[in-house]
Amino acid sequence: MSRRHRALPTPERHLMAHLRSAVWGPAEFVGLPPWWLAMEGLAAGCVGAGVIVGVTVAGAWYGVTGLANGEGGLVCAAALAIYLCVVRAGRALVGIVSVLGVCLALHAPQAAVGLVMAERGHVESVVVTSVEGGPGAVSGSGRYLCSVADRDGVPLKVRIWRGCAQTTRPGDALAVVYDSKGRVPPRGVESGASRSGFLRDLGGWAAALVAACLVAVVRSYRLSRAVSALPPASAVES
Repeated sequence: MSRRHRALPTPERHLMAHLRSAVWGPAEFVGLPPWWLAMEGLAAGCVGAGVIVGVTVAGAWYGVTGLANGEGGLVCAAALAIYLCVVRAGRALVGIVSVLGVCLALHAPQAAVGLVMAERGHVESVVVTSVEGGPGAVSGSGRYLCSVADRDGVPLKVRIWRGCAQTTRPGDALAVVYDSKGRVPPRGVESGASRSGFLRDLGGWAAALVAACLVAVVRSYRLSRAVSALPPASAVES
């Protein structure tokens, strides 16, 4: 005698539907999402990614430490997550957008500094005074760090790792790029660095953030919200 599969009781079905809606968003539409909804999600992602990168570049350009080190970008990422919560996007998608926004904000400072140096930096030769670090160092970064002094013998306050290698010895010359306005610390010269190259490094994180925002906003659509905005039937009857 075969057993029939019993359907879930109505309250349990409603509970499962509510959980799916809360986690991934209700997406109460049939077929393709409304074009305006897709445009809203695309705009939110592009504006969010652009502001995260933009405030970091502005901070590096004008020497605003709170923006240049990524703190401003983290605030913008939090604001984007709050916006998604306001439109009642799925909690899982809000979490994904938050993580991608934080990653973009943490990667933006190095790209911003590189962009500033490529725009207004000037290269000078310095002399290595000591070499530390490497794969067996206590710091664990695996990089070689060179302490250097300028042409007048004045030591730089920062240690250089770009261009500092295992074969580098005290007395060797290194090329260091300086910010002409002194708002960014000196750094070693990177071969093949360009203005577009630094921002291109953030392209993957920015594209992922835009895509996640698009999906989150699209899936936040609730048909009940649209229906509730319509006038009652009695109000349109003649």
